[in-house]
Amino acid sequence: MAFRRRNKSYPFFSQEFLIQNHADIVFSLVIFILIGLMFETTAKTAILFIQPQYNISTMSAVSDGEVTLYHYGWKDCATVLFYLCITIILHAVVQEYVLDKVNRRLHLSKSKNTKFNESGQLCVFYLASSLWSFYVIATEGYLLHPSSLWENYPHVHLRFQVKFFYLTQLAYWFHALPELYFQKVRKEEIPRQLQYISLYLLHILAAYLLNLTRVGLVLLFLQYLSEMGFHLSRLFYFIDENHHKMFEMWSIGFVLTRMITLTLMFLAVGFGLARSENQMLDLETGNFNILSIRLLVLFVVCFTQSWLLWKFFRFQLSRTRELRLEQAARKRAAAKQQMQRTLKRDSVGHHENGLIKAENGTSPRLKKIKAP
Repeated sequence: MAFRRRNKSYPFFSQEFLIQNHADIVFSLVIFILIGLMFETTAKTAILFIQPQYNISTMSAVSDGEVTLYHYGWKDCATVLFYLCITIILHAVVQEYVLDKVNRRLHLSKSKNTKFNESGQLCVFYLASSLWSFYVIATEGYLLHPSSLWENYPHVHLRFQVKFFYLTQLAYWFHALPELYFQKVRKEEIPRQLQYISLYLLHILAAYLLNLTRVGLVLLFLQYLSEMGFHLSRLFYFIDENHHKMFEMWSIGFVLTRMITLTLMFLAVGFGLARSENQMLDLETGNFNILSIRLLVLFVVCFTQSWLLWKFFRFQLSRTRELRLEQAARKRAAAKQQMQRTLKRDSVGHHENGLIKAENGTSPRLKKIKAP
């Protein structure tokens, strides 16, 4: 399976070779792991990469039957690594068969082309993750029972869909780090992308390791929905620069998302967990419900949301200032042009072919003088 067909040939395992053929190399690694399922001696090791580990069977009070639940451990690193490879392959597929074809039709500049590819990739991910997280929230009953977000903490045992969702989220954001190298991202763009990649990894890992998966799931849904609106607006702007209304709609949704996120965090962590009777640090049972950790979690979330709002309002103010300067410059240019037109009309209107003419462009009639 070749994702990029190039005429140039590079030395084996050189920098250019790895960049041009990284998807093919990762695809070969995935096939090698899948082949391991075919043999009894390697099947256990291959399953370690493919299937989530640490499953237990327990009786369900709802369905009166056995249900399989999961918790986390160090073996999850192997599963994240495997799905990181899957994500790199999917990234190459979207880039090669969707975004590159659209780019060839739009004829964008190099800088806009890079932003278009970034927004296109993130749009696909945010759309899939938003639908997936909403489905999990609905099936787990968090919509009808919001108090279940903090009740019966710690939420150590997870259903398969919840644990698999978190593993794939970690795989995607870890895959974004080598993609900075594979996609040849410009040096001035790397710090900005490292910022939001690090923030996503920090919050997802904190929710997963501190057993705050229920609250984290809802917050991820809100965040992904907001970010999808921004990147969709940017895609439409690159296609047609007259599309500005979607940015205005996104701006309202962005501020509402920050407010809802802060409210939900104070409700779940600041009040819900604070009223819990089980407030002690117990690593064996996965209980982290103590005052210092609650304050740390609230501080990290509040600081992140405040920082995002500060960046948003600063950008809006600078954009408003630039628009005012542009409007003022246009008015001055229009007034100057109107003045030049007036002067030109006056000079042409009163002196033409050496004759004096009236304002309406007609020559004044000569007065006849009667002979004596």
